[in-house]
Amino acid sequence: MANSGLQILGFFLAVIGWIGLIVGTILPQWKMSAYVGDNIITAIAMYQGLWMSCAFQSTGQIQCKVYDSILQLDCDAGEPHDVSTAFLE
Repeated sequence: MANSGLQILGFFLAVIGWIGLIVGTILPQWKMSAYVGDNIITAIAMYQGLWMSCAFQSTGQIQCKVYDSILQLDCDAGEPHDVSTAFLE
């Protein structure tokens, strides 16, 4: 009975890990940077993910651009992109 309980626990942990992998691959918050100009109204937060880059302005506007090519990624983001897509396939 304890053996089947461990198997069920392992199964649920694997499902949680799979969901975490999918969510982590989709989200654009892999690399973050911020720019604050002379005024706080011009503050911009930049997020770069595996699939897109986004700019969040302090006025509430969000602009995202999906990469046209895998070659547009930095070297820092290229390797995690390859690994995460390999695990999803």
